[in-house]
Amino acid sequence: MNLGVRRSLDRLFTGLTGASIVLLMLVLIAVLGPMIYRGSGAVLFGGTVEFRKMQRDLFNRADRDALAAEIAETDEVRQVVHEMVDRFKKGIDIAAMSSQAREINREYGRELRYRDATPEEYTESREVARAIRDKLEEAFGSQDIELIRKNIAEVLAHKDEPRFKGTVAERYFTLATDFLDAAEHIDLSRYHDYLVALDEVEVILFGSIEHPGLLGPRPNQPARPLAMTSYGATRWDQAQSLLDRLVWAEKWVEKEPGQPLVKERSPRAELFHGTALEPLFTYVPEQLDEMLRPRFTVYWQFFIDDNFDSHYFGGVGPEIIGTLLITVVGMLFVVPLGVISAAYLVECASDGPVMRILRMSINTLAGVPSIVFGLFGLAFFVLFLFPRLGFEPKPCILAASLTLAVLTLPVMIRASEEAIRTVPRSYKEGSLALGASRFRTFVTVTFPAALPGILTGVILSLSRIAGETAPILFTGAVSMGPVPKSIFDPTRTLSYGSYDMAVGDRLAMMVPHNQYGMVVTLITLILILNAVAIVLRSRVFKKLKGH
Repeated sequence: MNLGVRRSLDRLFTGLTGASIVLLMLVLIAVLGPMIYRGSGAVLFGGTVEFRKMQRDLFNRADRDALAAEIAETDEVRQVVHEMVDRFKKGIDIAAMSSQAREINREYGRELRYRDATPEEYTESREVARAIRDKLEEAFGSQDIELIRKNIAEVLAHKDEPRFKGTVAERYFTLATDFLDAAEHIDLSRYHDYLVALDEVEVILFGSIEHPGLLGPRPNQPARPLAMTSYGATRWDQAQSLLDRLVWAEKWVEKEPGQPLVKERSPRAELFHGTALEPLFTYVPEQLDEMLRPRFTVYWQFFIDDNFDSHYFGGVGPEIIGTLLITVVGMLFVVPLGVISAAYLVECASDGPVMRILRMSINTLAGVPSIVFGLFGLAFFVLFLFPRLGFEPKPCILAASLTLAVLTLPVMIRASEEAIRTVPRSYKEGSLALGASRFRTFVTVTFPAALPGILTGVILSLSRIAGETAPILFTGAVSMGPVPKSIFDPTRTLSYGSYDMAVGDRLAMMVPHNQYGMVVTLITLILILNAVAIVLRSRVFKKLKGH
């Protein structure tokens, strides 16, 4: 071949190999980069005062005095928001106001019974109180501002009567004044629109029994059953998202007949133009920093904390423990079985039809979908083998580890077989010539020489066991539960936890940082385990070379 052509081909080959490495690195960066960036948000983020309250309540982790002072300062700023909402509600929450008027009437009747009043005075006072209540209820249900003014004026005409002084009936007049003040500033014809819009605003601000809010429950609200709805936005990015929902109202409209609906955004303040609630949409964005006090937070406890409400709060401590347990127990089965099987295939078995079928079966098993191994593990280990050995037939760490060991056994056998075959024949012949048995030759000569290659199989098996999800769905993984006390308990794992969050109801959308954090933790754990195996292989290799 011409020397110039040969050099050109060599350069082309070198360039292609270098380009493939660069391409591989770009693919890794494209895949892992965004995942690591999103996952780091589980540990590094802007934590608000709500996060610190949650840490105090759920994990007993806070400077209580400093936090109490901080909460008092933020509550003072939030009180303005509460007053705005309450003032506006007094004009439109007819059911609540009517209920309040009836309650005042009943309490006033009870008070009269204990006062030193004649039967005539009692009867007259009760009739006047009922008349006030009826006037108020008529005003509450009216959309005619003139009728409202007339009824409220008639109610307030009784304000200075001695019979109501110092009694609960004085609340009638406060209620009437507040209602008139609110009614003067709202469009009464849009009463139902206000009710719907106010309900959305309250859910965004204070949350509900199902949805977390920006500021969390109001101080006078009863405790909520779920931790996720008992606090406001614990992270600054969550707060910004909720603030956007507060400031902008979204609706889907049909622009053209037969075409898909289009989402439109409009300032929510326009819905409350001219009302007592309109300043809220300026006040909250301006004071959000003072209401939540964001602070850069390094939440390293993410790796040791348990979680609350299906990973809405907390970390992945139990998942890391469960993944390590399943991985270690699985490797205890797959490594010796894989090495012994490979030793038999290389050192003892003849190259007959039976062995060829056996090798073909091992190669075929390596390509079987992992979900098949999961069903096999459930049927064989959990339902068949465990009862016959006296164990409870239930999913557990042992069943999951055995299933994963079966799954990775073909990889371990093939890697070990190839490693054993690469040992120079002269090594074995020298040992046998010195009088050593075949077993001793394998243990003292062949196995140490093949150990670097066998450790490569260990690395491949380790990664597969730690990252698999389908085989443990039926054999040992649970989404929630205590930390296992033995290998006969089910456990949480990182891979199954990620899957559970992905298919869970809105959870992955609500806390994507926790889902990505769990995935990145799994990748990091596998990298650490592989690094340990690689270091071990490197030391063995150096020892074999005599360094």
